[in-house]
Amino acid sequence: MAVYRPVQVSFWQDAKVIEEMTPEDKLFNLYLLTNPCTTQIGVYQITKKQMAFDLGYSMESVNALLDRFENHHKLVKYNAETRELAIINWGKYNLNRGGKPIEDCVRKELDGVSDISLVHLVTPKVKNDKIRAIFEEFLDVNDTCHDTSTISGEKEKEKEKEKQQQEERAGAEEVVEVNPISFYEQNFGIITPFIADGIHGWIDDLNAELVVKAMQIALEKNTRNMNYVNTILRDWHLKGLKTVADVEAADQAFRAQRLAKVQQQAPYQQKGLSESTKNVIQQQEAWEQNIPTDEELAALTKQSGWMVQ
Repeated sequence: MAVYRPVQVSFWQDAKVIEEMTPEDKLFNLYLLTNPCTTQIGVYQITKKQMAFDLGYSMESVNALLDRFENHHKLVKYNAETRELAIINWGKYNLNRGGKPIEDCVRKELDGVSDISLVHLVTPKVKNDKIRAIFEEFLDVNDTCHDTSTISGEKEKEKEKEKQQQEERAGAEEVVEVNPISFYEQNFGIITPFIADGIHGWIDDLNAELVVKAMQIALEKNTRNMNYVNTILRDWHLKGLKTVADVEAADQAFRAQRLAKVQQQAPYQQKGLSESTKNVIQQQEAWEQNIPTDEELAALTKQSGWMVQ
């Protein structure tokens, strides 16, 4: 039997979607609402690897998108320990119809939730009174059963969550920081689909870290222009530079070469002589280079029929 997840056309008219979401955000939002792991209650288990596989994104992109949807858009909550995700506004657009089959399904799915706090987030948005009553009944029972452990459990969860976040930052700190799309929006301005496609292309050809590095260089040069960024990335690509370490090593080599070239310049160029003095010396050097040798003078004399007395 086919499973359907309705998406209202008002999704595309929502001010938050229109003004705040990038094309990548919109796709991710639709994916969270309709992927095969979704449930009737708006809380379901899904791994980040599954998201990356379904969307064809890297783990870096999935981590960055989840962070953006949780902390910026505030539309979801993800428990990395139980790998459960809650869509906070799920009940606002779903669960409008009741009936015994729906109610039985809701009860069954609620019993399968590991992180009860996610159910707390979804419950207030459920509009159907009967369905909301089932949610509230489930929460009352679980709160009563675990009354002694709720406070300590919440504190422990907070500690575990903080530990998990620290581990994620330690192991993949660059994942959140090295998100070219977010970096562009924060430092360059509104991103267009064309620019977003170009950025994704460079991520595929090089990597996200190098794309952000190029943007940082553009900002340091006070050039908020994607064309300038593309020029930098194209140069790195042609030179075969694949990491930030490669770029820094190439830059150091270039500086050393330039310094050596300066040190090899003529002494008069290093002593701060005036331009007029430099010109005189250069003219003298050119004149000396044009003075014919004795052999050349003899040949010239013979050719002209001159006799040397």
